[in-house]
Amino acid sequence: MNSLKQGQQALTRLQEKRGNHYYPHFHLAPPAGWMNDPNGLIYFNQRYHAFYQHHPFSTDWGPMHWGHATSDDMVHWQHQPIALAPDCEADSDGCFSGSAVVVGEQLALIYTGHRWLGEVGDDSQICEVQCLALSQDGLTFEKQGVILMPPAGVMHFRDPKVWFEAGSWWMVVGARNAQQQGQVLLYKGESLTSWVFDRILAQAASGEGYMWECPDFFKLGDHRYLMCSPQGMVAQGDRFNNLFQSGVFAGQWSPGEAFIRQQGFQELDRGHDFYAPQSFLAADGRRIVMAWMDMWESKMPTKQEGWCGSFTLPRELTEENGRLRQRPVRELQALRGTQKTIIAPTIYQDYPLANWVDPFEIIIAWGDLTNISSSEVGIKIGSGVKMSYHVADRTLSLRRDYPALGIQDERRVSLDDAHSLQWHIYIDSSSIELFINDGETVLSSRIYPDEVDCAIALYSLNLPTVIDALHWWPLRSATE
Repeated sequence: MNSLKQGQQALTRLQEKRGNHYYPHFHLAPPAGWMNDPNGLIYFNQRYHAFYQHHPFSTDWGPMHWGHATSDDMVHWQHQPIALAPDCEADSDGCFSGSAVVVGEQLALIYTGHRWLGEVGDDSQICEVQCLALSQDGLTFEKQGVILMPPAGVMHFRDPKVWFEAGSWWMVVGARNAQQQGQVLLYKGESLTSWVFDRILAQAASGEGYMWECPDFFKLGDHRYLMCSPQGMVAQGDRFNNLFQSGVFAGQWSPGEAFIRQQGFQELDRGHDFYAPQSFLAADGRRIVMAWMDMWESKMPTKQEGWCGSFTLPRELTEENGRLRQRPVRELQALRGTQKTIIAPTIYQDYPLANWVDPFEIIIAWGDLTNISSSEVGIKIGSGVKMSYHVADRTLSLRRDYPALGIQDERRVSLDDAHSLQWHIYIDSSSIELFINDGETVLSSRIYPDEVDCAIALYSLNLPTVIDALHWWPLRSATE
């Protein structure tokens, strides 16, 4: 029996026993087993394709396969057979992350083949190469072998992102040099099988990490953005508080020239669970980004249900006044049920909205919070989640408190302006995504509400607060 069939059969057995209390209604998650990084996000043959790092044999990270799902609208996803399995010498210990491009009538997957040279799990003895697989139908893939070897002395060399520009193919690859600095290496190709080294596109300065994973490189607005996931960044106050980070450097680049950074590293998401984002172009040209909505070495209660890992919602990236915004794609509005609206409610202590049973979308227009008497306002989900705006220091916090699960932590972000504060919130079975002021700031976190402790309520501490308006919608399920 071949490796793909073995993986698919193992996945089927796990799926038959999967629990669903935490399983998402409208986020892409594996049918069962383990999921991490998004791979090969692309529009091909009138459908969106999302591949992902996948271990179909258990809920733990293991020899990586490529899971696969397709969608007509980036919202309703249909699971497809596993696309890639580690079954040849170059990828014998894992088909690691990568990307997809369309070549004529074919869909091409460019991915990292991973091998342990010593003990399994010993990152000091590995071999990573870039590989190619092709498909006519977008469902079954034929491996073409190795297309790019690492530079001399480099072992950590992974996560290729490929695109076509100015008459050539280009590829960025994440790397770690001998001085333990994260790098993004740039290659130029005459074809997908013929590559030459162009330059070190970017390299970590002190405190910027020892490995830069999952690079992406795209033009948006007036800038070129290098998106990557640095490992080993040094925390700075409320910034860089996750184990690993994900964000962008904004700058300028033209083919054949150096990338000139014009801004420092900016985190894309300030929540607990956001890693390895990858962007792609929608059918109408919008730049969309999705990420793994979990974090390495974090608590993952969903393993008890036979599955682990989820993607964020697809978000449209735009540049406005030199600043990135992330907005949930408009296609998500198709999930809305009957809208409920409250105009100018007075919030004091707890203002109940509903019990969390089905997923919700909520938009809260707080209005001007610079002159209110309350010291703190926000929203609670049971006793386990509290999103708070702290008036005195103009900070927003997202706190999780699940002591029985070993989860008690907080993320904080300072807001530049509280004269007009709006929250756009998506609450799913085990996640929350908060878009602040039309996507200027985003926080994404996994949450684990208890069935008997799930009341959703606004609150105002000490004194009443009148908000401008509240809109909310129950959301229909979009997953299989």
